[in-house]
Amino acid sequence: MMTALILLAQGCEELEAITCIDLLRRGNIKVTVAGLSNQTIIASRGVKIEPDITIGEIKNKIYDMVILPGGLPGADNLNASNEVHELLNNHHKNNKWLAAICAAPKVFAKAGFLNNRNYTCYPDSVNEIDLVSSRYLVDAVVVDDNIVTSRGPGTAIDFALKLIELLSSEEVKDVVEQQLLRS
Repeated sequence: MMTALILLAQGCEELEAITCIDLLRRGNIKVTVAGLSNQTIIASRGVKIEPDITIGEIKNKIYDMVILPGGLPGADNLNASNEVHELLNNHHKNNKWLAAICAAPKVFAKAGFLNNRNYTCYPDSVNEIDLVSSRYLVDAVVVDDNIVTSRGPGTAIDFALKLIELLSSEEVKDVVEQQLLRS
């Protein structure tokens, strides 16, 4: 079974976090939700989310994918965490999938993961001046090598479905999408 780690910080975007958790689990992917601490996460609109574990407890474990929901100040809180950056660097060195949506691609930008890549994010959440030879796209979801980025709450379903496809298959993604009655 493929594994995904979703990192949550205080002030995360709940629509992005819950959509990823829910849809990946529907796609039979083992999802672990980690907080920066053992506190209940209070998302940007007041929704409370209980993490399964803290980042400190799993910082040396390798997952098939690490996912960062956006939202503010959630993305800034993730970006300020040395533990988050260490975990991401470890996964990047192991060529694992890294995925971020909304404002969270700023964490990838700080780590240098967006250099020489195509990416997307919530408009103006990443300082493009700091990126080397990168290209911002307005697509809902952008995949460049092992980096997946998405624009924001309105693209959360597309983002989660793409993550299912990457971790499992297009067939599994299609089954999950059909169950959602999107069309």
